[in-house]
Amino acid sequence: MLKKEALADRARNIRLLILDVDGVLTDGSIVYTSQGEQVQGFYVQDGLGLKLLSLAGIHVAVISSRFSQPLAIRAEELGIELVYQGEQNKAEIYERIKTKLGIENREIAYIGDDWVDLPLLQKAGLAIVVSDCAQPMEDYADYVTRRPGGRGAVREVCDLILKAQDRWNEFLGRYLKY
Repeated sequence: MLKKEALADRARNIRLLILDVDGVLTDGSIVYTSQGEQVQGFYVQDGLGLKLLSLAGIHVAVISSRFSQPLAIRAEELGIELVYQGEQNKAEIYERIKTKLGIENREIAYIGDDWVDLPLLQKAGLAIVVSDCAQPMEDYADYVTRRPGGRGAVREVCDLILKAQDRWNEFLGRYLKY
């Protein structure tokens, strides 16, 4: 784990936040109705954090090895255009996004929670895991969130990036004007 000053230095460079979905953007629960439809819950504060990043000019992408219609709906609501579902090779998608945006690893933050995320955590300039991640994920992270996945971890990271880039007070000020 990075010390506070080194963490802020890395967060200052971030131009893209990539998220795993199950266990990061959601709490990891997969619920099915009796008709077989999937239900997922998304934390509203995480959504506002992602919108604020977009307003700050920071790209947001999601990569999931599963397909979820609720995720497609939520991503559309949040204006997230870089959505990759049903992707077994997350490292390949990571490289594709990086090339498409013309950015370097040091400009990418990645949030994961389980072993399938290790290749991306090792590539990203800022490797983050949620507090309720699988073991030994913390050993490969620059930062471990205080909040669990699907319950504010994403917002915590968004705030961290905005603060490091001196944008947090600017956005907070917009809401204080009401």
